[in-house]
Amino acid sequence: MTGWQMLFYKEVLRFWKVGIQTVAAPVITAMLYLLIFGHVLKDHVQVYEGVGYVAFLVPGLVMMSVLQNAFANSSSSKVQSKIMGSLVFMLLTPLSHRAWFVAYVGASVLRGLVVGLGVFVITLGFAAPQFAAPLWSLVFIVLGAALLATLGVIAGLWADKFDQMATFQNFIIVPLTFLSGVFYSIQSLPPFWRAVSHLNPFFYMVDGFRYGFFGQSDASPWLSLGIVASALLLVSALALHLLRTGYKLRS
Repeated sequence: MTGWQMLFYKEVLRFWKVGIQTVAAPVITAMLYLLIFGHVLKDHVQVYEGVGYVAFLVPGLVMMSVLQNAFANSSSSKVQSKIMGSLVFMLLTPLSHRAWFVAYVGASVLRGLVVGLGVFVITLGFAAPQFAAPLWSLVFIVLGAALLATLGVIAGLWADKFDQMATFQNFIIVPLTFLSGVFYSIQSLPPFWRAVSHLNPFFYMVDGFRYGFFGQSDASPWLSLGIVASALLLVSALALHLLRTGYKLRS
């Protein structure tokens, strides 16, 4: 293996060795959301014409699980290596900052997609799958996972302990995902909150992914694609710069 492939393999093993915690637990959590929200609201909420509420929930829960786990993987890996002192061994290798970036982001995307696939398989027992434009779903789920994995790299570089990383996740990542239209269509919101939702980049990831299922969305899929792709380019440039300069790695 080349350097980045070995690091990628090591990162995959890191989350796979504790798969009950990193893969199975998020799938069970998403199933509980589906059971609770689907049971309580399925007869009271109509979102898109011809689309039941349980079916509407499925792509939102899949994308939410992908985003949160992609972020958790890359961020926890960096913080864990700092706390355990294993980071020094990584710094001794001749790996470039690009190799670090590809390996950490790639492994985190893989974990997010594995969890998302698990959630989707579980939901097959609750709603029949619909794929109006599957290519759109594939594009958005990969871009979304890459974006959150890259944000995880940045958060992991910034945080020196798990408390700081938890602050980043609990006060930024989790609220943005829950307020991105996972459980509702933003068209049901008052005008002010609908406008606020359009400022949330996570909304465009969820909305674009949902468009691939139903061919319906709250925003144009091309607009969503442009915003998500631009956000990914910006955070990738920042992450590569931090890795190249050794931010909080060499001190």
